[in-house]
Amino acid sequence: MINLLNQSIHLYKSQNFSSFPTCITMAGSPFLLGGVIFTTLLVLAMASSKSGWYDAHATFYGDMQGKETMQGACGYGDLFKQGYGLETTALSAALFDGGLSCGACFKIRCVNDPQWCIPDAGTITVTATNFCPANYSKPTGNWCNPPLQHFDLSMPMFVKIAHYKAGIVPVQYRRVGCHRRGGVKFEIKGNPYWVLVLVFNVGGVGDVSNVKIKGSNTRWMQMSRNWGQNWDVGVVLVRQTLSFQVTTRDRKMIQFHNLAPAHWLFGQTFEGKSNF
Repeated sequence: MINLLNQSIHLYKSQNFSSFPTCITMAGSPFLLGGVIFTTLLVLAMASSKSGWYDAHATFYGDMQGKETMQGACGYGDLFKQGYGLETTALSAALFDGGLSCGACFKIRCVNDPQWCIPDAGTITVTATNFCPANYSKPTGNWCNPPLQHFDLSMPMFVKIAHYKAGIVPVQYRRVGCHRRGGVKFEIKGNPYWVLVLVFNVGGVGDVSNVKIKGSNTRWMQMSRNWGQNWDVGVVLVRQTLSFQVTTRDRKMIQFHNLAPAHWLFGQTFEGKSNF
């Protein structure tokens, strides 16, 4: 029953009212989803929203050195060089949102498990840098399958809030601002006819929703999300000074004028003078 309530609350918060079950069966008897249950769900959802904390579960992957957490579905590379370190997490499909959440920051705390949660551990703050894929090959233990909200943490982050042997623990999370050193960074990749730009070290909400690029001989051009936080455009931009416009998911926008000089090379990274 608790699981059903949690799922219903999740649906309510997503405003998918058409997805609500009209009939619940327990012990072989049907129970209509009446006003009392709906009111309970409404109150619980409002309370959760007001507190800003939402229920999920957490596991970990990799070891204490974090080699397995490098690269990943968000398109980042060496997380140490890029400023994220081991304070990272992979997200289940429900949170990953097709890569739109890459770069977002979450505060997480272990809850409701005295056996495995470390007492007075407080919270950890992690950045979304990878994807925890769904697994339909087994009947149970598929923690990253939709619609579950799940964090697959780096091991160093997991053991800050829970004992290693726990494997999986219940947690609560909320979105928080990302604090980055220096400006937004742009790594330019691709070829003379196609430019791919990795946008990283983004502060504020952290997740980028739109990128535009401008050569010294062009107008502002819309870039397409290729994967994660890699954005591309099929235009010849070699030997042109490059400017970028970045918009984050909260609709804040910064323009970085003439950031890359005309003699820029593929593989180089350029840092803006500002951040969100």
